[in-house]
Amino acid sequence: MTDQARGITRRPDDARPAQLGRRNHGAALSVLRDQLRATGDLPAVDDPPQQAGPGGSHEVDEVSGEVSDDVVDRAVRAFQQRRGLIVDGRVGPQTATALEAARWHLGDRLLQFTPGHLLRGDDVAQLQERLLTLGFSPGRVDSLFGPDTDHAVRAFQRGCGLPADGSVGPATLRAFEGLRRSVSGGAPHSLRERESIRRSGHSLAGRTIVIDPGHGGDDLGALAHGVVEAEVVLDLARRIEGRLSAHGVAVVLSRGQHTAGGDDEDRARFANDCGADLVLSLHCDLADHAEASGFATFFYGEDRFGIWSVIGERLADLIQREAVARTGLVDCRSHARSWTLLQHTRMPTVVIEAGYLSHPGDAARLRDQTFRDDIAEAVVVAIQRMYLGDEDMGGTGLLHLGELRKFMESLAG
Repeated sequence: MTDQARGITRRPDDARPAQLGRRNHGAALSVLRDQLRATGDLPAVDDPPQQAGPGGSHEVDEVSGEVSDDVVDRAVRAFQQRRGLIVDGRVGPQTATALEAARWHLGDRLLQFTPGHLLRGDDVAQLQERLLTLGFSPGRVDSLFGPDTDHAVRAFQRGCGLPADGSVGPATLRAFEGLRRSVSGGAPHSLRERESIRRSGHSLAGRTIVIDPGHGGDDLGALAHGVVEAEVVLDLARRIEGRLSAHGVAVVLSRGQHTAGGDDEDRARFANDCGADLVLSLHCDLADHAEASGFATFFYGEDRFGIWSVIGERLADLIQREAVARTGLVDCRSHARSWTLLQHTRMPTVVIEAGYLSHPGDAARLRDQTFRDDIAEAVVVAIQRMYLGDEDMGGTGLLHLGELRKFMESLAG
């Protein structure tokens, strides 16, 4: 059955033409092959061609030396899997950005902070990870050479007796080679995040939380079974906002009913400018198969550098468990991802996929206002439980906001 017959309209970023791995030829595919060879996901052009497989087709053409489209498709998926991206074989904006970043290794080029034209690449991420292990704080390992990274580089250079010019060239790289990590007993970024949360106290009052309803403006997101994603997540955001505001939280929405929040970089910049303590990004999912259903959460994490948001992971897990317990939705679990919004926000950020619009049952429940209230309550209880830390009362799915308020009053007393 076609998408039209099922009443499904795909969001713009799900468009099929971005898939370069199959049935596409010319300059774009040639560039893609070169990029995948550079990352090690495709065989080099001088590798000997493999023997014909069961289907009778060679994986490497004996005349041109090019790999088949099937192999390119598998290579794209392997690259996406390693980078914490959606594994779909399509080279959309997120995958294209990651492929460009992957071509740079620390030492390939001079690194420095240039306002308005931030350098991006794996070499920057390697630099940030190295600074962290030596006890300097470049902020989030986000592959962007921003002001925090510049300050950390200058502090490192001063400590080594080098000119503190912020430029990472041969002299600074040689200084790195002569030093070992100074932080032990756990990942330094995780230690900092945990300590920051511990010192901030148990109360929600006085905190700033950005709620980011996905899509907006002309971008309606996914449409299926009479449900519009942009409308559902904005309504859900307002329900969460009302509950958080009652606890003294300053809530900022990234968009309104008739405005757009921009792309993920715009939304991350907005949250950073707000100085938010947390960011929640709300979405509904869509799948090619109507059987797909359930609730999922995502936090920042990259296995390549052993970097992740420990508080983001904790909050994502709490939201996941609270929502599943209260709604009975299929548990699609929490996952680490390196999506732009998760990577470029300086505070713990969680992306919530609150059901599949392509699933008739999920879509029907998302139309129900009581169901949206259940999700909103689950989110707010999860946030409060995260800040309670060792004082957490437990009882997933059993606590109500009124009970939490009384418990917080007892702690204050």
